[in-house]
Parts: sequence; structure tokens; C-alpha cells
Amino acid sequence: MISVAVMGYGTVGSGVVEIIEKNKKEVGEKSKDEVGVKYILDLREFPGDPYEDKVIHDFDIIANDPEVDIVVEAMGGIDIAYKYTKGALLKGKSVCTSNKAVVAEHGPELLQIARENNCSYLFEASVGGGIPILRPLNTSFTGEHIEEITGILNGTTNYMLTKMDEEGREYDDVLKEAQDKGYAERNPEADVCGHDACRKIAILTSLGSGKTVYYKDIRTEGITQIDKKDFEYAKKLNGSIKLLGLSRDVDGKILAIVAPFIVSDKSPLYAVRGVFNAIMVKGNMVGNTMFYGQGAGKLATASAIVADIVDCALNKGKTIDCTWKSEKAQMVDDREKVFEYFVRVKKDAFAELSECLGIREKITIDTADDEIGFVSAAVSEDKFFEAKDKYSNSMINYIRILDTEN
Repeated sequence: MISVAVMGYGTVGSGVVEIIEKNKKEVGEKSKDEVGVKYILDLREFPGDPYEDKVIHDFDIIANDPEVDIVVEAMGGIDIAYKYTKGALLKGKSVCTSNKAVVAEHGPELLQIARENNCSYLFEASVGGGIPILRPLNTSFTGEHIEEITGILNGTTNYMLTKMDEEGREYDDVLKEAQDKGYAERNPEADVCGHDACRKIAILTSLGSGKTVYYKDIRTEGITQIDKKDFEYAKKLNGSIKLLGLSRDVDGKILAIVAPFIVSDKSPLYAVRGVFNAIMVKGNMVGNTMFYGQGAGKLATASAIVADIVDCALNKGKTIDCTWKSEKAQMVDDREKVFEYFVRVKKDAFAELSECLGIREKITIDTADDEIGFVSAAVSEDKFFEAKDKYSNSMINYIRILDTEN
């Protein structure tokens, strides 16, 4: 018998319990042992819930019960979730989680503790919800040198940008709709400012490179400055706007960024609409592969956690090792980050700014008489931001352009 304790009985935690109990036969067959939920840790009571008899309020009960083999951390937040995760691993109990914040902040340490205590720390559900991406990076691509990872990693912002693109609506309007539908939180900062996507690309890059990439070292820009005119210009470029997490190997160093990009209609990412996510992984031998699906949701995320539970059950008493090591990756600086930029500028500054950055293409739209858009030459980030600071009163907006081959 494999006994599981679930910490956090919210959306994801309740989904894990539901899958284990309803699919008990399938989970047991794949685990080669019966799997059951012994405890549900939460601050709340759940009168009338079919599993209310399993609810406890003291983590020490889980930590000190030798029958508990696997702990699911679905609490959210960082401090308490980290403390309980570490405590469980130190007791030799494997931990499965969807908590991207803890993984991004403490991943290397927790993986090392798992190795030292003959258990596993698995976090497939922390990136992409139900999309299987971390396991392939850790196993299927072991013969590859990962050259690039590019992804639409946040369903909320992709939903909002899709609405702005297809319906010509403004940012504030689609944000309110996303909140009303439950896609965006009342405080949407983690999504719209890019923090959620940043943690995910940090985790993906750490697995892809085998070295630690800290999310705090990644330039992160959100979508709050995007308006419907930006989409009019993007259409002129045969593209659309997506919030992307991108990491790229540059001569052994890592270029990583989260920002809005204009994506060409020739890219597979162009067609990813609504709340869906997609992640492209480029290996030096296999070339481009893409993983697509629902990036969030109760049962999609819980399904990924249950898959990790099965892996832990099959490897009870052993560590499922991970390509992610504690050595810190060397990051490229802004002189080595080169992009083409789409720039909107007031007419009176167009000549000077386009000369400063170089110009590949000039663009105008009918709804903007007082400004001009243009695509710059390929320039480094430091040069671009120097120009942005110099022309801060004249530059209306800017968006990077994704390479057409991606």
C-alpha cells in the first residue's frame, strides 16, 4: 500500500484526491501497488465532504507517520510550503508539487535533499499544468543539447491577448472579462506583469541546461502597456502579439527573457489561442518540437501530479534523479541580447530614432495620424534601452519581434 498525504485541499489538491479515488484501479495498476490518500492537510474544515474524515491540521502528523510514502504539496505560497516540503523530504518522503514559486526559488536545494534521503522531488505540474514537458526534458531529450525553449506559458495573458487581437478590444476591458470568468485573479499582477511566466521559463531552462537559472536574473516585462493599436500594427507585419518566455543557449551562456513578442503567422505559436499554452523545445539534433495543451485547470494540473505520484510509487526508496544541478548558469548581459524591435514613435522623433536604431520597415495605420511605427534593425538590448531613455518622451511603445524561424 502506498499512502499519500495531500497538503492543501483547494482546486488542485481536491483534484488530486478525486483522481486517486475515482481512478483507483488505473492508478494502482500503473503503480504496481494500491495507492490511497491517508491525510488531507488544510486549515479549514470540510463538513459533508466525502473525504472529511481524512482532514487534519497538523503537519507533524504527516511528518512522523512512517506509513506516509508520498506527500503532495498543493498549498501555494512559498514560506510554509517550502518548510513543509523540506520537512517531508528530510523524513525520506517523496514530494510532488505544482508550486512553481517554491520550485523556482528552492529547486536545487530540495532536489539535493531528496537525493540525500533516497526519495524524490517531482514537479511536472509546476509548468504547463497538464502538458507533459518537464519529464520529456529530463528523460526524452537526454541525448540532445537544448538550444532554445520558447513558450506561451500563461493562459490568462494569452486569453487576454487573443481577445484584443480578434475583437479589437482594449486591455482594461479584456482584463475585466478574464477576471469575471475566473481566468485572472482580482490582483492579476503575477500573470499580467509576467512573473508567473518568468518562474516557469526559469524552471524549464534549469532542466534544459542542467544548471540553475534564477528567475530574478531574467528580464521580465508584462502586457500592461499593450493596446489595440499594437495589434493593428502587428497585423501589418502578418503577426500577432504573444507573451513569451524565451531562453536560448548563446555559446554556453543563457539568454533568458519574458516579454511580449510579435510572432509571425509562419510560427506554430501564432495559432495558440485562448487559455491554451504551448512550449517549443529546440534540440541540436531533433530540431523543433512543440508541446501544446491546457496550461492550468483543476483536473489537468492534478493529472500531472498523479503521474508524478505513480513515478514515486514505482521508485519507492530511490531517487528519481534530475538533470537540474545546483551550479549557477552564466547569463548573457544586455550587450549580447540582440533582437529586432517594433517601435511606435511620435512623428517628430521618427527620423532621429529610426536613424539611431536602424530601420528595416516603416509601418503606418489608419487610426494613428500622430505616430509612425517601424521595425528596427537587429540591435542589442543595451543599445535599444539607451535610445529608449534618450527618446522617452517620444517613444510610445515597443515590442520585440520573434525570429521568423521560430
